[in-house]
Amino acid sequence: MSVRMVATTLAPKAQGPYSQAIECDGLLYCSGQVALDPETGKLIEGGIQEQTERVLKTLSFILTTGGSDLNHVLKVSVFLADISHFREMNEVYGRFFENHKPARTTVQAGALPLPGALVEIDAIARVVR
Repeated sequence: MSVRMVATTLAPKAQGPYSQAIECDGLLYCSGQVALDPETGKLIEGGIQEQTERVLKTLSFILTTGGSDLNHVLKVSVFLADISHFREMNEVYGRFFENHKPARTTVQAGALPLPGALVEIDAIARVVR
Protein backbone atom coordinates (compact mmCIF):
# COMPACT_ATOMS: atom_id res chain seq x y z
CA MET A 1 0.00 0.00 0.00
CA SER A 2 1.52 3.31 -1.08
CA VAL A 3 0.37 6.50 0.62
CA ARG A 4 1.22 10.01 -0.54
CA MET A 5 0.25 13.40 0.89
CA VAL A 6 -1.05 15.89 -1.68
CA ALA A 7 -0.76 19.65 -1.24
CA THR A 8 -1.06 22.69 -3.50
CA THR A 9 -0.63 26.41 -2.90
CA LEU A 10 -3.75 26.94 -5.06
CA ALA A 11 -5.80 25.72 -2.08
CA PRO A 12 -5.77 27.04 1.48
CA LYS A 13 -3.23 25.46 3.82
CA ALA A 14 -4.64 22.81 6.12
CA GLN A 15 -5.91 24.53 9.28
CA GLY A 16 -4.96 21.63 11.55
CA PRO A 17 -3.27 18.24 11.67
CA TYR A 18 -4.57 16.93 8.35
CA SER A 19 -3.65 16.96 4.64
CA GLN A 20 -5.44 18.63 1.76
CA ALA A 21 -5.60 15.12 0.30
CA ILE A 22 -4.09 11.66 0.60
CA GLU A 23 -3.50 9.31 -2.30
CA CYS A 24 -3.64 5.62 -1.50
CA ASP A 25 -3.71 2.74 -3.98
CA GLY A 26 -5.11 4.74 -6.86
CA LEU A 27 -7.69 6.70 -4.87
CA LEU A 28 -7.49 10.33 -3.81
CA TYR A 29 -9.20 11.25 -0.54
CA CYS A 30 -9.74 15.02 -0.42
CA SER A 31 -10.31 16.64 2.95
CA GLY A 32 -13.37 18.80 3.47
CA GLN A 33 -12.95 22.33 2.16
CA VAL A 34 -14.69 25.53 3.16
CA ALA A 35 -14.65 28.75 1.15
CA LEU A 36 -11.28 30.11 2.19
CA ASP A 37 -9.27 32.41 -0.03
CA PRO A 38 -5.99 30.50 -0.59
CA GLU A 39 -3.94 33.71 -0.50
CA THR A 40 -5.36 35.27 2.66
CA GLY A 41 -6.65 32.18 4.47
CA LYS A 42 -9.85 34.09 5.23
CA LEU A 43 -13.43 33.16 4.41
CA ILE A 44 -14.53 34.73 1.12
CA GLU A 45 -17.38 37.22 1.01
CA GLY A 46 -20.74 36.20 -0.37
CA GLY A 47 -23.53 33.73 0.18
CA ILE A 48 -24.01 30.03 -0.41
CA GLN A 49 -23.51 30.21 -4.19
CA GLU A 50 -20.22 32.10 -3.95
CA GLN A 51 -18.99 29.81 -1.19
CA THR A 52 -19.97 26.66 -3.09
CA GLU A 53 -18.15 27.89 -6.19
CA ARG A 54 -14.99 28.68 -4.19
CA VAL A 55 -15.08 25.26 -2.47
CA LEU A 56 -15.49 23.36 -5.74
CA LYS A 57 -12.69 25.35 -7.41
CA THR A 58 -10.46 24.53 -4.45
CA LEU A 59 -11.33 20.84 -4.67
CA SER A 60 -10.61 20.94 -8.41
CA PHE A 61 -7.12 22.34 -7.76
CA ILE A 62 -6.45 19.64 -5.15
CA LEU A 63 -7.72 16.92 -7.48
CA THR A 64 -5.51 18.14 -10.33
CA THR A 65 -2.45 18.26 -8.07
CA GLY A 66 -3.24 14.72 -6.96
CA GLY A 67 -3.49 13.38 -10.52
CA SER A 68 -7.26 13.43 -10.93
CA ASP A 69 -10.08 15.81 -11.84
CA LEU A 70 -13.78 16.38 -11.29
CA ASN A 71 -14.64 13.81 -14.00
CA HIS A 72 -13.06 11.05 -11.91
CA VAL A 73 -14.73 11.86 -8.59
CA LEU A 74 -16.52 8.82 -7.20
CA LYS A 75 -18.13 10.21 -4.02
CA VAL A 76 -18.86 13.66 -2.65
CA SER A 77 -20.07 14.67 0.80
CA VAL A 78 -21.69 18.09 1.19
CA PHE A 79 -22.22 19.60 4.62
CA LEU A 80 -24.52 22.63 4.80
CA ALA A 81 -24.83 24.98 7.74
CA ASP A 82 -28.50 25.34 6.76
CA ILE A 83 -30.35 22.77 4.62
CA SER A 84 -32.51 25.58 3.22
CA HIS A 85 -29.46 26.43 1.07
CA PHE A 86 -29.72 23.07 -0.71
CA ARG A 87 -31.30 24.36 -3.93
CA GLU A 88 -28.82 27.24 -4.36
CA MET A 89 -25.84 25.00 -3.55
CA ASN A 90 -27.13 22.37 -5.97
CA GLU A 91 -27.37 24.92 -8.82
CA VAL A 92 -23.67 25.73 -8.52
CA TYR A 93 -22.71 22.09 -7.89
CA GLY A 94 -24.51 21.11 -11.10
CA ARG A 95 -22.31 23.45 -13.16
CA PHE A 96 -19.20 21.65 -11.90
CA PHE A 97 -20.67 18.16 -12.33
CA GLU A 98 -22.64 18.73 -15.52
CA ASN A 99 -22.07 15.38 -17.26
CA HIS A 100 -20.32 13.28 -14.64
CA LYS A 101 -22.52 12.67 -11.61
CA PRO A 102 -20.67 11.09 -8.66
CA ALA A 103 -22.46 9.52 -5.71
CA ARG A 104 -23.27 12.20 -3.15
CA THR A 105 -24.49 12.74 0.37
CA THR A 106 -25.81 16.13 1.51
CA VAL A 107 -26.61 16.84 5.14
CA GLN A 108 -27.17 19.79 7.40
CA ALA A 109 -24.31 19.94 9.86
CA GLY A 110 -24.88 21.19 13.39
CA ALA A 111 -22.08 23.68 12.79
CA LEU A 112 -19.14 24.00 10.41
CA PRO A 113 -15.60 24.48 11.74
CA LEU A 114 -15.26 28.09 10.60
CA PRO A 115 -17.67 30.81 11.73
CA GLY A 116 -19.58 32.11 8.70
CA ALA A 117 -18.90 29.03 6.58
CA LEU A 118 -22.10 27.93 4.86
CA VAL A 119 -20.81 24.79 3.08
CA GLU A 120 -18.04 22.22 3.40
CA ILE A 121 -17.38 19.61 0.71
CA ASP A 122 -15.04 16.61 0.55
CA ALA A 123 -14.46 14.10 -2.24
CA ILE A 124 -12.99 10.73 -3.17
CA ALA A 125 -11.65 10.31 -6.70
CA ARG A 126 -9.74 7.89 -8.90
CA VAL A 127 -6.16 8.90 -9.73
CA VAL A 128 -5.69 8.89 -13.52
CA ARG A 129 -2.35 10.55 -14.20
